[in-house]
Amino acid sequence: MPEAGIGGDGRAGSARRGLFVATILTGSFLLFLVQPLVARMALPRLGGAPAVWNSAMLVYQALLLGGYAYAHWLGRVRPLAQGMIHLGVLALACLWLPIGLMAMEPPVTVSPAIWVPWLLLGSIGPLFFAVSAQAPLVQRWFSLASGGQDPYALYAASNLGSFAGLIAYPLLVEPLLPVHAQSWLWSGGYVLLIALVIACVAMLPRARTVPMPVAEPVASATPARRLVRYWMMLALVPSGLMLATSTYITTDIVAMPLLWVLPLGLYLLSFTVAFAERREMADFITRMAPITILLFGGVIMGGYQQRPWFNLGVALALLFVVSVALHTTMYRRRPAPDRLTGFYLAMSAGGALGGVFAGLVAPVVFDWTYEYPLLILAAGALVPQTHLLALFRNWWMGRRRPFVFGGVIVALAALFAIGFGSAEGPGGSGMQGLSFLVIAATGFVAIGARWAYLAVLASALILFGGYRSLILSAEPGARTRSYFGVYTIRDGDRLRALDHGTTVHGIQLRGSPDRERMPTTYYVRGSGIGQAMAALPRLYGAEARVGVVGLGTGTLSCYARPGQAWRFYEIDPAVVRLARDTGQFTYLRRCLPDPVIRMGDARLSLHREATGDLDLLALDAFSSDSVPMHLMTREAFVTYARVLGPRGLLLVHISNRFLDLEPVVAAVARDGGWHAAQFDYRPSTLDPEASSSVWVALSRDKAVLTALTAEEAGWRPLRVRPGMTAWTDDYATTLPLLKGF
Repeated sequence: MPEAGIGGDGRAGSARRGLFVATILTGSFLLFLVQPLVARMALPRLGGAPAVWNSAMLVYQALLLGGYAYAHWLGRVRPLAQGMIHLGVLALACLWLPIGLMAMEPPVTVSPAIWVPWLLLGSIGPLFFAVSAQAPLVQRWFSLASGGQDPYALYAASNLGSFAGLIAYPLLVEPLLPVHAQSWLWSGGYVLLIALVIACVAMLPRARTVPMPVAEPVASATPARRLVRYWMMLALVPSGLMLATSTYITTDIVAMPLLWVLPLGLYLLSFTVAFAERREMADFITRMAPITILLFGGVIMGGYQQRPWFNLGVALALLFVVSVALHTTMYRRRPAPDRLTGFYLAMSAGGALGGVFAGLVAPVVFDWTYEYPLLILAAGALVPQTHLLALFRNWWMGRRRPFVFGGVIVALAALFAIGFGSAEGPGGSGMQGLSFLVIAATGFVAIGARWAYLAVLASALILFGGYRSLILSAEPGARTRSYFGVYTIRDGDRLRALDHGTTVHGIQLRGSPDRERMPTTYYVRGSGIGQAMAALPRLYGAEARVGVVGLGTGTLSCYARPGQAWRFYEIDPAVVRLARDTGQFTYLRRCLPDPVIRMGDARLSLHREATGDLDLLALDAFSSDSVPMHLMTREAFVTYARVLGPRGLLLVHISNRFLDLEPVVAAVARDGGWHAAQFDYRPSTLDPEASSSVWVALSRDKAVLTALTAEEAGWRPLRVRPGMTAWTDDYATTLPLLKGF
């Protein structure tokens, strides 16, 4: 039956609905297009650590909460006055157009956790605040203009627009447009939004149609505080899990908008499913959620780092299912439309609290990403559950309940006893199959009996990896967590290793002073960087000046010779403590006892150095296996060229499991007048301390590069990919570089 609005036929009602839907879609599209856009703008200043994105997300959630609170407050005035006030807010925010970042550089002494929110608030805060109020405001206006029709379905349209904005950025906007053009595109969309809002305001009922002293008649009862807290918890868990998933997948792949937006995009898409008018998909996913959480949660905790893309898929699927299930539960407990803005305010507050927990509290309180399994466990506690089979329901509802619960506990206790009693431990390869079968069988029986189910889920999280993390956390100094990631120290057979995420960042041999001075992993003497260090006296004399971007364990310091001047550039104070202060790694103590270390982002630090201040610069500033995009742009290489001088030598480490970075360096070398060669080092099985590595050597002086590469076979020219343009601060895309695609 066609819709009918106030004072109009079905066609007019459909047109009215279309206008409100278009306004919501446009506002939500712009709101979530701006997130990866501003993060991309911030890369040259703030670096590419996943924590930068999480800090940005906290700012967005805080602004969203402010926007929803403003929309809730606006409900106290007459409808037409609401429209006039909001148009004034939108017009005032125009002062921040075209969208961009403030022209300020982060102080070296200020923590990124403080500076990033300050920069983003000052740059886009008013615009984001104004647009963030669109969804609840326009939904309420639609209900008023249509004579009380249910507005909640429009929230699905809102999140569909948000999802489209996020996905459009890495797939269309970033590959096709430079950053300055992206800024003007967004600004044009904002002007269009104002025009749509004006059209919506024109349809609002006039003051005389609304009884006084209130602007909108309220018929429903005030929600109980317990219900409001329940809404907030249902919103907190998916929001926190979204940030925890972002950290997980971007730490070990690449800090780029494509992967930043995937968790947030699926999180938003979950609202579209959960709030849709057709309930089949939401109800099916919600029913399957307990099984998915149980099985996928165990897989994620197990690691399986040899299959990273499989891990990526599992992590994203788990996030989506949890988000749909909990948001569907929230939708089922939604209030009447006259309480709509309060409902969304509670939802936004819960989302902000989830962001605070995962982005601010967890990195300070935990030395590992414990927020991830805790949020999975919380999801298991909140998700609706029904017994899978009538037989199981009869067991749990009848007299057999104590015996069934006891059987589940006995099965889990036996699994723990066998696992911890085995030589490999419960996570060993011989135990994984048995553990998975027992967990699956007991879990299927327990679904519908919440406490039994939580016992099985907690056991899965512990057995498939949680216990390993707890053991490491119990060892003094074994783990360190900072704004930039989690560092784990492992002791092996006469060696000590430093891991960042799942990537080895350094290995030091133990047992004697000579062994402790030996370069290992990517920096062995046969590698590209090892050859360059050996050639220093021949190329630049006894007083060569060396800069290294990325301290790691300090391995490269053992190439230092008397008379040389060395300088390290490091962004993370935790890395400096591990390499220099704690005594856990002794490269610096043995080889360079009083190193010069420049703290802060390397590109900003190099920008402040004098012209021609270095002879050799080694670029090895990767966070786990991710790529700091801002260090690979044309503008960054201009800085390197100035600091090095005409005869300087630049070594760039491009080893990466996921991206083929050779075309990036080849394109920037071509544009910048660099001569370049690549050395792909593959160690023999007789050198277990060595790792495969790919280093690129570049110089503006062809003779310098020839002198380096002539000494060792294996150097080859860089391959230039047709159509590949050099990355710039204004334009860069990683899509063409993904391996296996």
